[in-house]
Amino acid sequence: MIPGKGSSILNVKTKPAVIIPQIVWPYIAVLLLIILGAIISPGFVDIGHLFLILNLAVFLGLTAAGQNLVILTGGIDLSVGAVVALANVVSAALMNGSNDKILLAGAMSISFGILIGLVNGVGVAYLRIHPMVMTLGMTSIVQGMSLLYTNGSPKGNSAPNLCTIATGRMFGLIPNSLFIWAAVAVIIIIMLHKSVWGRWLFAVGNSEKAARYSGVNVKWMLISVYLLCSVLAALSGFLLTGYTRTSYISVGDSYAMDSVTAVVIGGTSILGGSGSYVGTIAGCIIVILIQSILPIISVPDAGRRIISGLLILFLLMLYGRERKLRK
Repeated sequence: MIPGKGSSILNVKTKPAVIIPQIVWPYIAVLLLIILGAIISPGFVDIGHLFLILNLAVFLGLTAAGQNLVILTGGIDLSVGAVVALANVVSAALMNGSNDKILLAGAMSISFGILIGLVNGVGVAYLRIHPMVMTLGMTSIVQGMSLLYTNGSPKGNSAPNLCTIATGRMFGLIPNSLFIWAAVAVIIIIMLHKSVWGRWLFAVGNSEKAARYSGVNVKWMLISVYLLCSVLAALSGFLLTGYTRTSYISVGDSYAMDSVTAVVIGGTSILGGSGSYVGTIAGCIIVILIQSILPIISVPDAGRRIISGLLILFLLMLYGRERKLRK
């Protein structure tokens, strides 16, 4: 301002800082990874290949949906990978290539998910066992169940109709399984943001004590999220049987950490109380994109884990900056 004109430096107008919504960052990362993939390999952006990536993201997306609910309460479920594997070996053995056994295999997979989820929930809610300890112990138990059921040698294979659901494509392009993921995503998002149950869940994640004083049945909420988490992991393992066409005891090994990674990359606080499955969807796609790009440039599994960790730290830094700007 020019001195002597009765003006003051206090009258200087400054432009407000441009704040990018937290939910947008994961989708920006998706776009950047697709561009990177196109630079490395032009065929990477082929529409068929991109839908293949989405097809692979379905199984992680279903598992991460349950993990998202658990993390929103401030917990974590490390048993989801073992549940995926158990559902996979049980459903393959029951179907053994028969379409008539699909419903039975699906029902058994979900039943195991319900049982495991209830045990996890009761252990965390009533016995007050730390979620990490409880679900890590359950991981060993479920893995033992898989070994006991298969005697160390998985048998059976998927029914043709389940293969069609898991790998088939509508109009020769859109994966059939994508519609299942979309349906689950819509239900989860509505539950989180449009229901009393969702408000209670966020309340528990912010403060169990305050939620309890507000009349929320904290124990019931914790049991419900761990139950849903295991059921969704079991559904993922069941559908994965159709994708792999057979069963593998180790098929779920990466799902525990990958689901946590997807949730954190998607913007959900690891401490609970804030986040959205909308961001986790992008997080799942990011994890699969990374897993698709790194082999192209001959990066080993160890390198993939390092890069995934760096990406998480980078995004968390961006989220922290945004929260400071909002204050």
